[in-house]
Amino acid sequence: MFELSDSQECIDMVKAAYELSESYDTPVMIRMTTRVCHSKSIVETGERVEAPVKTWENNPAKYVCLPAISRKLRVKLQARMEKLAEYSEISPFNRVEMNDTKIGVIASGICYYYAKEVFEEKASYLKLGFTNPMPAGLVKDFCDKMDVVYILEENDPYIEEFVKRQGVTCELHGKDIFPYTLEMTPDVIRKSVYGEALKSIDFDKNKLINRAPTFCAGCPHRGLFYTLSRNKCTVLGDIGCYTLGALAPLSGVDTCVCMGASIGMAHGMEKARGREQAKNTVAVLGDSTFCHSGLTGLLNMAYNRSVGTVIIADNSITGMTGHQNNPANGRDIHGEPTTQLDIVKLCEAMGVASVRIVDPFNVKEMEQVLREETARDGLSVVISRRPCALIVKQPGIPFVSDPDKCRNCGMCMKIGCPAIRKTETGVAVDPTQCVGCGLCQQLCPFGALHTEK
Repeated sequence: MFELSDSQECIDMVKAAYELSESYDTPVMIRMTTRVCHSKSIVETGERVEAPVKTWENNPAKYVCLPAISRKLRVKLQARMEKLAEYSEISPFNRVEMNDTKIGVIASGICYYYAKEVFEEKASYLKLGFTNPMPAGLVKDFCDKMDVVYILEENDPYIEEFVKRQGVTCELHGKDIFPYTLEMTPDVIRKSVYGEALKSIDFDKNKLINRAPTFCAGCPHRGLFYTLSRNKCTVLGDIGCYTLGALAPLSGVDTCVCMGASIGMAHGMEKARGREQAKNTVAVLGDSTFCHSGLTGLLNMAYNRSVGTVIIADNSITGMTGHQNNPANGRDIHGEPTTQLDIVKLCEAMGVASVRIVDPFNVKEMEQVLREETARDGLSVVISRRPCALIVKQPGIPFVSDPDKCRNCGMCMKIGCPAIRKTETGVAVDPTQCVGCGLCQQLCPFGALHTEK
């Protein structure tokens, strides 16, 4: 396992990981933490090396993992890890920077740079970039030269526990002073070691504007989760843009675990709570998530004659991770036309008796369909279908608020659209954000919202 500290190491270590994988015939993991993933810096690239395509050789003793073969492979694994431990001792990604021996720091990943910001040249450093297997000799030799060693790693004390097992004699500090949770930032290190907080400029906190994450203006998921929140369903969510439906003012998602878990949890709740309780249980996941991890869950519900409603939020794209295509929108990874999955026919082929398509911007229809399907004594699928607002090339005419008709009732604010804001006299619509979806107009009881004439 490699642990990356910056953008340059992202290149260097991934290249080394491929080479190591080939040399030692082993899988290699790359561990990245939040700040490395969210950082950018200038890097130096090398010459591209074209690896020849290897000839496939049949080798059942390696690739057919029956119990008898697996036992032999486990022996080989142990021998391989012993060789990799030797490599760890000389890996260029594990290095010592000697300064003063009063303070030593063992750090991995971004914590190395955080430590240097706090301790500067007053400490010596053992930077660990190759952390499984760990360099036992390097660790013990470093610790034996120091009076006190601080072990800096985010989350659990993996490195710390290894160091303690080496029988080092110096004073050690790890999770006894550093937190288990959140990021190991310089201010956290400074406060944990020296009890000092970073100097900061005081200001009026009341002037900060709380900007919670929300759906884009014109997002089709907004109408779906507005309707779900009004119907007081138990909504089992999933991973995607639509997870934002959990936040106020929509507050339309009750659970979120991982891709495809929404359907599995809906099925589990029915088994635990009974059919009548399960009727008001709704599983929500996107079209790409359904293709990725939802198919087997829905098939299992159909096979077991389950009750409940599965809503597939079909926005024709994989929105959350950058607008990748998926099997349901008929485009391949390069944007070229390809076979398009027919979600309706697939659900029917699985044995789902009721499969309905609804426009999430039609609030009345969405409410009616939801009431009918959650009352059904059986499994149903509702496809909430409208393209993502960011792939619609010609948005509609922006809406405006008529101050003479607006009663400042706040109904339009309940959808949490970023294009709508409260004013002293009512509400205002930002024409630079509004895409003319018309959802707010359906909710206004006084007809104050309309398109520009």
